[in-house]
Amino acid sequence: MRLDLDGVTVEAAGARLVDDVRLTVPDGAFVGLVGPNGSGKSTLLRCVYRALRPDAGAVLLDGDDVHAMPPRAVARVLAALPQESSAEFDFTVTEVVAMGRLPHRDRTARSDREICARAMTATGVAHLADRGFLSLSGGEKQRVLIARALAQQPKVLVLDEPTNHLDIAHQLEVLSLVRASGLGVLAALHDLNLAAAHCDLLHVIAGGRIVATGAPHDVLRPELLAEVFGVHAHPLRHPVTGAVQLLFDLLPTAL
Repeated sequence: MRLDLDGVTVEAAGARLVDDVRLTVPDGAFVGLVGPNGSGKSTLLRCVYRALRPDAGAVLLDGDDVHAMPPRAVARVLAALPQESSAEFDFTVTEVVAMGRLPHRDRTARSDREICARAMTATGVAHLADRGFLSLSGGEKQRVLIARALAQQPKVLVLDEPTNHLDIAHQLEVLSLVRASGLGVLAALHDLNLAAAHCDLLHVIAGGRIVATGAPHDVLRPELLAEVFGVHAHPLRHPVTGAVQLLFDLLPTAL
């Protein structure tokens, strides 16, 4: 399933938070959004998963405007992991993951259990099945929420900083799992090295606008990173994968 953002614009209090953003996530591609804090990444993703309606433009799934589609129809094909998720009640991990099955009318108790079990095993949370969600660490909660998104069996995943709270091993495991899922993925990532290692395509966003698009090795150039992030980047190649990796220094300050 193809996801298109066609001229998405968001304004608030007279400020343009997202400005005429156009991008495509082809079926099965892992597309990353990178940019400094406050650049508009989360606002843009909120438009995609219907938490926010854009002031102009459209978000399209195979040509259909998500904001004109019934919520259940969207939930059957698009799953989202927002940057911040809260729970008021202490559901068990099994119950939280099972919420991902709610959009599917054709489900059965047995199929739901099997799908949820596979998602929990894949994300390494099966041993937490009977634990209360509120008792978990931040990293454990994040992996449970990713399991819930996978249990939804979407065609498109929208992830806002999915590696928040995860240790390095689980960061690599989760992104490798997402990449191997075959789903179309649009993810905001703050770690440029993780983005370079896992994304097929990167969009750099600054001031609400996309300022660069391309393969990671084409986009993560020192001059662009200096302009957008205010850092001096030293690109290297990963000795095993060949992916571009970056070392950083602060830019020298003028005397």
